[in-house]
Amino acid sequence: MTNKERFIQIVKENIKREGIDALMDWLETTDFYTAPASSRYHCACPEGLLMHSLNVYDVLMEKHFDPQEDSAESAALCALFHDLCKAQFYKVSTRNVKNEQTGAWEKVPYYAIEDAFPYGHGEKSVYLVERFVRLKPAEATAIRWHMGGFDEAVKGGSFAISHAWDKYPLAVKLHLADLEASYLREKGTSVINKK
Repeated sequence: MTNKERFIQIVKENIKREGIDALMDWLETTDFYTAPASSRYHCACPEGLLMHSLNVYDVLMEKHFDPQEDSAESAALCALFHDLCKAQFYKVSTRNVKNEQTGAWEKVPYYAIEDAFPYGHGEKSVYLVERFVRLKPAEATAIRWHMGGFDEAVKGGSFAISHAWDKYPLAVKLHLADLEASYLREKGTSVINKK
């Protein structure tokens, strides 16, 4: 089974909410299934965004999901679509890098950011999902704050994240799953920007 087939299967098995079919149709018009997850850090490779989304789902379900308290639908929605903002966000470009062995300048590929809708990271993902699927407050909050301390609003001194995490355990669980997927499971997955 390919990663795309697995992603679609998880969605079909877990998400029954109105609008999910329209969201899945829209994904097909984007580069979501082929895009990288980052410009040079974790999963900076073709299909990296898809791999990262599945990894976050796996960590969330393996380590933080409580079937007595948590919703499988909410977990799937949050984990699989938390980085929807990265669809149509990166483009492959080239830059000149000096080859240390030969001294010659070489063109090498890298992922450049081309953000046509600079709305913020978590906010943009919530906005894009909600164009199709109505999120519950806990889901929207979890997606909005999944970046934790890496979010610009937190760096600016906002206490909203603390209140969000206190009120919605799903937000904490998604953040932890995203951290583990990015920094532990996906270490060494970048195949572009190595030079």
